[in-house]
Formats: sequence, C-alpha cells, structure tokens
Amino acid sequence: MFKDIILFVLIFISGTAYGQLLNDTKTTLADSLRGDINSPYRTCYDVNFYHLKVKIDTDNQNLTGSNIFQFTATKNFKTLQFDLLDSLHINKIIHEGKNLTFSRTHHAVFLNFSDSIRKNSKHTFEVYYQGKPKIAKNAPWDGGFTFTKHQDKDWITTSCQGLGASSWWPNKDQQADEVDSMLISISVPKDIMNVSNGRLRSVENHPDGYNTYHWFVNSPINNYNVAVNATNYTHFTDVYKGLKGNLSLDYYVLPEHLEIAKTHFGNDVKRMLQAFEYWFGPYPFYKDGFKLIETPYLGMEHQSAIAYGNQFKKGYLGRDLSGTGWGLKWDFIIVHEAGHEWFGNNITTKDIADMWVHESFTNYSESLFIEYYYGKKAGAEYVIGLRNNVQNDKPIIGLYGVNQEGSADMYYKGANMLHTLRTIINNDTLWRNLLTGLQKDFALKTVTGNDIIQYINQKTNTDFSKVFQQYLANKNIPVLELKKEKKGFSYRWNCDVANFDMPLQVSINKKSLLLKPTTNWQYVQGTTFMVDANYYINTKKI
Repeated sequence: MFKDIILFVLIFISGTAYGQLLNDTKTTLADSLRGDINSPYRTCYDVNFYHLKVKIDTDNQNLTGSNIFQFTATKNFKTLQFDLLDSLHINKIIHEGKNLTFSRTHHAVFLNFSDSIRKNSKHTFEVYYQGKPKIAKNAPWDGGFTFTKHQDKDWITTSCQGLGASSWWPNKDQQADEVDSMLISISVPKDIMNVSNGRLRSVENHPDGYNTYHWFVNSPINNYNVAVNATNYTHFTDVYKGLKGNLSLDYYVLPEHLEIAKTHFGNDVKRMLQAFEYWFGPYPFYKDGFKLIETPYLGMEHQSAIAYGNQFKKGYLGRDLSGTGWGLKWDFIIVHEAGHEWFGNNITTKDIADMWVHESFTNYSESLFIEYYYGKKAGAEYVIGLRNNVQNDKPIIGLYGVNQEGSADMYYKGANMLHTLRTIINNDTLWRNLLTGLQKDFALKTVTGNDIIQYINQKTNTDFSKVFQQYLANKNIPVLELKKEKKGFSYRWNCDVANFDMPLQVSINKKSLLLKPTTNWQYVQGTTFMVDANYYINTKKI
C-alpha cells in the first residue's frame, strides 16, 4: 500500500523534487498509521455521526468521557481502526451491549468485532476513555489543550490542527471521512460556560457543580475543527442579511472586552461576509451560524466557531504582513480564519499533504478582500508584498500517506501562485466563476489537490498542470533566462518541470506583449524588456 502512495507521488512530481522531499523526510510506523487514508481498516467504514461527551477536570487538567461512533460499513470486515493518543486510557468499548476487544499500536486503536460486519449495515459503538490530553506549548502552532486563567476563572481552549483531534478525543483522525453531523457535549465547572461548534441545544445543570453544554453541528465537519472554548464569556448577537437570508452572528468575549468587541466585530465581520459571499458564494454554514470566540491564542478556523485572539487590532496583531499598508485596514484573524469556512471547511482535503488547497486559497482571499473594498491594484500590491515572506525551502506538497504537510510556503507562495494563475487567465469574470464554482461543485466534500487542479483545467479549457507542478511540487519558482542581443532579447524558461511553457505578459519598448516562452531559446526585438509584476517568477540575465 505504501508503494502505491509512493508511485502516486512520483507520477505527480519531478524526480528531483521527490528525491529532495524523501531525503528531508523521516517517517515512522506511527506516521503511516495516522496518515494512511487508504488503509483497509479505515476505508471499511464511513462515519456518519459522532456524539462526543467530555467532562473537563480543570484542577487536574484531566478528561473523562466517551465518543459514540455511528457508521455504515463500506465492505465486509471484522476489524477497524480509530485513533487516540496513546497516553489517554481506554476504559472500555461497547457495541450492542457487549465489550469489544481491541489492541493499540502507537496512537492507532484496532477494534475487533465478534461477528463480521456486513457491507452497507449500520452500527454504533461507544469508546469510554480518560486521561490527560496533550497540553499546548505554543497554541495554535504547537497544539493541544490550553489551561489558563482569566482573572479568577478557568479559561480552557483546544487547538489541534496538524497535531490531530485524537490528541484529546477518540475518532477516525484523518480528513478524508467527515461525519455528516455531530453532537458535542462538554461538561465544565458551573462558574464558566463552554462554546463549541454549531448551535447550542441545551444546558444541563448537575449537582456535582458542573454544567453540560450540548452543541449540535448540522453540517459535515472535519475532526480538527471540533473545539472547546470555556470561560466566563459575555455573549452578544447580531444578524447579517446574506445571500441565503439572515445569518446569525454570535460573539463570545471576555466581559471587559464587550464594548470594544461590539464595535470591532460589528465592522469587520460584516465586511468580510459581504466580500467573501461576492467572491466565493454563500457562507457555507447558515444552518450552524457564525461565531467568533475570544481565545488566549491567536486564532483557528474552527468551523462555525472561529477562535479569535488578535486583541481587537487591525492587521496581524497590529502588523501588516505585506509591508504595503493595506494589511492594516482590516483584522487579519477575522478575514483569514473566516476565509477557511470556504476553503478548508466547506472544501476539505483528504490528505494533509494537499493543505495548499486550504491555505493558498485562503491566503489569497485576503487580497480578494482588499480588492473588493479598495480596488484591484490594492489587492495586487498586497499579495505581491507577501512575497517577502516566502522561503522557497521545500515543496508545498507534503509526502502522501504519512500525515505530513509540505512547506509553510503554502501560504504566501501559494497565494502568489494563484495570483499568477489569475493573471494568465486574464478574465476576472471567469476567475470569480472558478471560485464560486469550486465552492458549489465541491461543497461539503473532501478532495485531493489534483481534483482542484483538474477542475481549473476543465473550466478554463487550459492545461495548467505544469504550472501547478512547478510551484507546488518543487521548491523553486520559475526562472526566465534573458540574454540581451544586438536588436532585442533571447529568452527561455529554466525550470524543474520538463517542457515548462507558462505564457508571460511583458512590456517591450513600453508596449504590452504576451510571450509564450518554452525551455528553448526564442527571440523578440526591442530595446527594453520588463515582466509584469503580477507574475511570481525570477528573471536571470545571462
């Protein structure tokens, strides 16, 4: 099976890039158990529904709870895999009133059924567990649980993208299989409240001093988005009149931030929704509403429950990541993390090696937000300014099947790749139709990166595969080699991808001209040669 994964990677990326990726990567059995989305122990069942029940002991930073798996068998089988951090103890697993046997290998749990599970049959089992979850050292980048204090009240949050939801609750911990809906029941001390994804159904008061908050998610949701946010929040509401009617806006902030939050959120959230519904189509989760929840860390795209920790500042904690000034006209966390509701939550990649689909489009959404309010030139200046943050250290695509993301260049470089692609297409109506079409045609689905590439190729009637291959599967950006001749210039592409032939808009003698460079030398007459700055390439004079 691992050989099949390697073959797929080799087909897509060049030998040079793959060799470099493999040399830089050390994978283990634990990585394969977590990252192999094609394992027969995972593909044998489709999870339809979770009911997660967790009680949080804040004094001891301990969890006690269970998770109900409702699933449909995709074939006949007797053993399946789910995932749970091996430091968390499984007390028992119940199916049809009987205890089931199981074994653990690293963080993978292999559950054995006494009788064969038949294809298309529906079943339920419940995993009871307890223990200490991983504590985040630097949330959200080094994720896990955050236990801190707000004044004299507990403040508890989760952030587990990359680390995995199995760091604190049992589930099929990969992105290829999203549940259709979910009930999240979190019990916390009665002097604080919990806010999770979806809509609050009820609150139970218990004699032991705990309250249980039941949140129901009406839409498919990926595991890392499931969130706990608990402290003595103050709650206020608003409504956005959007493309699908009234969208409820719910805000949960620390009491002392109520007034600033009313102003700050009131401005940027509706601006974000208006811009993104224009570019991408309707907000995907009207059934579950939109929430911003103040957290002690910077932010995360938790579906319908965005974690917010940008301190009510414009930019990224008051900084403009582009260096152009445009990034200080809006709150980075509101725009970026909410952008993931479309790219990341509505459209989710099956393997995290393809996380560029989440991050490149969402990073470019910042430029689109600016363009919507300040014009196309401003949006272009912003995304071009982000190039200063690109490392070009390794390929954006990670290694498939081992739970590994690629380079962090999936953000700024990925956004500039899309800006380059848009410049080549040179049709803003078609570009917008591509974005809205992706959201409609892949709505609430899991995809591969190749699904997105082929969709763009089909809708533009142009094969951009080599362009994507160069930017995603190799660490280098395209290089245009340029030689000054007596009466003009010779030019060619020097790239990792064989026969690279990306068209290029240039200015010759201050007149715009579309060239079609290849890896062979070509000639153009003229005394001056300037490349359109909207293309993210290097020019090398030789």
